[in-house]
Amino acid sequence: MLIDIFHDTVCPWCRIGKKHLFDALAQWQEQEVHIRWHPFLLDDTVPAEGYEFRSFMQDRKGIKAEELQHLFDYTQRAGEAAGVKLDFGKIRLAVNTKLAHQLIALAPTNIKNDVVEAIYRAYFEEGLNIGDINVIVAIGTAYQMDATELKLQLNDCDVIDAVVAESAFARLNGINSVPFFIINNQVKVNGSHSVEVFLEALNSTALLDIPAKI
Repeated sequence: MLIDIFHDTVCPWCRIGKKHLFDALAQWQEQEVHIRWHPFLLDDTVPAEGYEFRSFMQDRKGIKAEELQHLFDYTQRAGEAAGVKLDFGKIRLAVNTKLAHQLIALAPTNIKNDVVEAIYRAYFEEGLNIGDINVIVAIGTAYQMDATELKLQLNDCDVIDAVVAESAFARLNGINSVPFFIINNQVKVNGSHSVEVFLEALNSTALLDIPAKI
């Protein structure tokens, strides 16, 4: 079975959706599952140095500081219920996520899921600037990726352009929000949803007996 996941690494609901899906897969175990990660840049206009997080979020959502805090509290509780930590108090910068998605694209298949989780953890638990190449390289080297080669690859225009193009392609094909999941090129789940919803989607796909196009 093939599952395509469209996400952004600064999207808390993407982290929650990922956790729900993987919890569902841990229960399901009916078939071998292949995961493909796809970038969805929520805001590619953010500069390399980033923006102050709370003021950026207030402007983006058009709400006051108190309303933003209520939103953070609600999302944090949803994360806790799912089993993931979202510490908005530690996040200082709204960042451009191209580098993070480049690292995911460059990571070997056997560590890709772990690298995705490490990036989420770095941003939402440690408050690190995942738009900083040194932070991204440190995450990669923690999974035995070569630092020198990785820096060269992260500065490769072809790798950067591929991330931007793939994100644009998703939007052109009707994906307007994330997380977004496509199972075996057919069954779609839009949103973080519950473990039960993902289990139902997995079972429905298995009954359709649609071959995966890996």
